[in-house]
Amino acid sequence: MRARSALAGTAAALLALALAAPAATAAASGGGHRHDATRKAVQAQVALGVPGVTLTAAQGRHTWSTTAGTGDLRTGAPRSAADRYRVGSITKTFVATVLLQLEAEGRLSLDDTVEKWLPGVLDTNGYDGSKITVRMLLNHTSGVYDYTEDPAVLETYFSKDGFYAHRFDRISPQQLLAIALSHERYFAPGASWHYSNTNYLLAAQIVEKVTGRGYGEEIRRRIIAPLHLTGTSVPGTRPTLPEPSSRAYGKLSRETTGPTYDVTELNPALAYGSGEMISDSADLNRFYRALLGGRLLPAAQLKEMKTTVEVEGAPNARYGLALIDRQLSCGVHVWGHDGGIHGSTSVAATTADGRHAVTFNLNGDWAGDTDAVLEAEFCG
Repeated sequence: MRARSALAGTAAALLALALAAPAATAAASGGGHRHDATRKAVQAQVALGVPGVTLTAAQGRHTWSTTAGTGDLRTGAPRSAADRYRVGSITKTFVATVLLQLEAEGRLSLDDTVEKWLPGVLDTNGYDGSKITVRMLLNHTSGVYDYTEDPAVLETYFSKDGFYAHRFDRISPQQLLAIALSHERYFAPGASWHYSNTNYLLAAQIVEKVTGRGYGEEIRRRIIAPLHLTGTSVPGTRPTLPEPSSRAYGKLSRETTGPTYDVTELNPALAYGSGEMISDSADLNRFYRALLGGRLLPAAQLKEMKTTVEVEGAPNARYGLALIDRQLSCGVHVWGHDGGIHGSTSVAATTADGRHAVTFNLNGDWAGDTDAVLEAEFCG
């Protein structure tokens, strides 16, 4: 979703304007001095203005967690390593994994067109579904407009007055797609790259067309249940977070100063296949380790998923099929995805062999330096 960019870290100028931090508290289990850099980087997020952070790292059989800051600004309750939170665009990797499983089963091809599976859906305002493939949806080279960039959507769901008036609205994928298609395409299919949540709205609909079941049911059946991801769900229209969880906070403004609002409760169907899911850090580590370790996809499909395209403005990152390949300062490559939605910023990253993973969440959407946390964990 659009609360924070999928790839870009927060600029230093914005960090300087971040809300004064509450006193930091930290709790950790296991690990010893090997995680000192990560612990300090997590605590630094609170100093930058983030209400609270929860992080879990896994390497081999060893798991380590740390938290900092506040989970509830009203009560002062700390964050928990077991917190469940909205994962935003990390949902995209689950959707892409299901589509690649379907390809492995011979039920579709990445080179199938949108027109084949959703006939007539992209047949307006200069769009042509016969020229946009499933692969283009998954790697954001389709040129389809992102409905979350629509000015009316921004005003209705991301401004203070709009959010509190409309956060429980029921809006269908068809309505969201109509908003997107009312705008001209960004570019001809395959000609460039532009991150668009509409791509995964369409991808989820293709999952449903191929299988005859809801995309969330396919994720539960194919990924959540087999991996025993007990903290992970596709909530549909349920507006609350399951326990244990912290509150989620946002500015509901383009500015990083001003009042902080509790934005925990909302109808996540606004995000549909692009960012609807809820999970926790341990589950996301398990998912990405299983994915990169070859437990969810055959080698051919995993290779397709890791085939990347250039991302303008991100020289150290490339985008695959819902997998971001980042090269860190120490030369290590990590694979995963970021997720931003109201009051929640999440990052999951795993080494290419799936052995070393980290996932963390900030319960605020206006401050923080997530790249610093990754550097600390993998480069230390």
